[in-house]
Amino acid sequence: MQYYAGLDLGGTFVKGGIVDEKGNIIAKDKIPTGKDRPYAEIARDMAALVKSLAKKAGIAESELKAVGVGSPGTIDSKNGVIVYSNNIRWENVPLASEIERELSLPVSVTNDANAAALGESFAGAAKKYPSSIFVTLGTGVGGGIVIDGKLFEGNRSAGAEIGHMVIHTGGALCTCGREGCFEAYASATALIRQTQEAMRAHPESGLWKICPDLEKVDGKTAFDGMRAGDERAKEVVAAYIAYLAEGLANLANIFRPDAIVLGGGVCAEGDTLLLPLKEEMNKRLYGGTGYAPVELIVAKLGNDAGLVGAARFAQQRA
Repeated sequence: MQYYAGLDLGGTFVKGGIVDEKGNIIAKDKIPTGKDRPYAEIARDMAALVKSLAKKAGIAESELKAVGVGSPGTIDSKNGVIVYSNNIRWENVPLASEIERELSLPVSVTNDANAAALGESFAGAAKKYPSSIFVTLGTGVGGGIVIDGKLFEGNRSAGAEIGHMVIHTGGALCTCGREGCFEAYASATALIRQTQEAMRAHPESGLWKICPDLEKVDGKTAFDGMRAGDERAKEVVAAYIAYLAEGLANLANIFRPDAIVLGGGVCAEGDTLLLPLKEEMNKRLYGGTGYAPVELIVAKLGNDAGLVGAARFAQQRA
C-alpha cells in the first residue's frame, strides 16, 4: 500500500491527513494557520504536521510517497507557487519548495476548490463517474472540473473559476468587479441577500415570523418560509433555483460531465432543493437528457474533500 499526505490550507486552520492509494484516510489532524506570520514559518508547521500525521498513522516518513496541498487563491501548480491569495495575503510564495526543504518529499500544490473536486471524484460522491464538476455554494461559488479522473486547471492553472461566468448581463455586482456573475446569484450569500430583499419589500411576509431580525437571515430562512406556505418565500426559492440551474446548465453544456456534485450548507435541503433544481437544469440542457444525461448529486466527503483531493493530486504527479 502506498501513502500520501494531503494538506488543506485555510485562513484559520491547516487540515491534514494521511491517505492511502485508494483514497482512505488513515489519520487526520489540524493546526492553526497563524496566517499573519512569515510564509516560511507556516510552511515549516505544515511539514511538521505531515511528520506528526505519519506517526499518528503508524507509518514511517519514508513510506510516504508525496505531499499534496490545496490552497486558496491563484496557484501555479506546475511550480508549486501561490501566485496570489487574498485569504492569507500571499503573493508569489514558493510553497512547494519551502515544504520540500523540510521533508525531502515531492510536494504538489493546487487550488483548494480544485482539490475538493478531485477528492469527491476519487473517493466521494462522484467516484463512479469518469468526469464530474464540483460546485460549492458558500460565501461564493467555487468548484473544480475533473475530466477522465484528472483536474482541468486551464492556462497556467488559472482556469475553472466557475463562479465568475456571467448569467445575468448588467446584473448584481460581484466581488470580482463584474456584474451578474453566477456567484452573485447562486451563492449562499446571494440567497441570503435575495431573502432580505424580499422581506424589506414585503413587510407582510411570513418570513418575518420565521426570522424577525434581518441580520440573522441565513440560507435556510427562505426554505423554511416556503415550507410554512409563505408566497414570498416560495418566490425567493423558485428564483434561486432558476439562477442555480442556469449556471449548472451552462457548465453541463460546455463540459457535459457525467455528474455535477453540489456542496455547501444549502445542500442540507436535500430533495427540496435537488428535485426542482434537476428539473430546471434538465430543461436547459442542450439536446435534452436522452443521449447524455448529467446526474446531480450531493458531496459526501465534507471537510475532508480538500485533503483527500490534495493527496490524490500528489499521487497523480508523483
